[in-house]
Amino acid sequence: MLLMKLKPKEKFAFLQLAHYLARIDNDYGEKEEEIILEYCAEMGIENDDDFEIEDFSLADTLETFKTKKSKKIVVMELMILIHADDKFDLQEKALISQINDTFQLSGENLEFCSSWGKGVAALYAQGKLFIHG
Repeated sequence: MLLMKLKPKEKFAFLQLAHYLARIDNDYGEKEEEIILEYCAEMGIENDDDFEIEDFSLADTLETFKTKKSKKIVVMELMILIHADDKFDLQEKALISQINDTFQLSGENLEFCSSWGKGVAALYAQGKLFIHG
């Protein structure tokens, strides 16, 4: 929904962030993969099936996002991924907090984005049930 507003370089960086976040808790599941594929479709880019967590640099990736708008979009959209499996793991929480802090966004921003992401994830699941049920 909002990812199309990112610049091309930011889209690829976001995809890397999403893959990293999805694997941080060592539980990369079907729901996370489905959300990542939805992200790719929305952004009009191919999925990175060869993502290697060892080759990923969080600091370098976060430097890609320059504007406050793009930083907020990143946090909001990552919250959908976090809430997709109905588990907000401690490692996921620590990572999204680190991203929010690096972006110099407020704690209130993080709370808002978490609520928004949870709602979008729930609506997405309901929509899937409606379509396939």
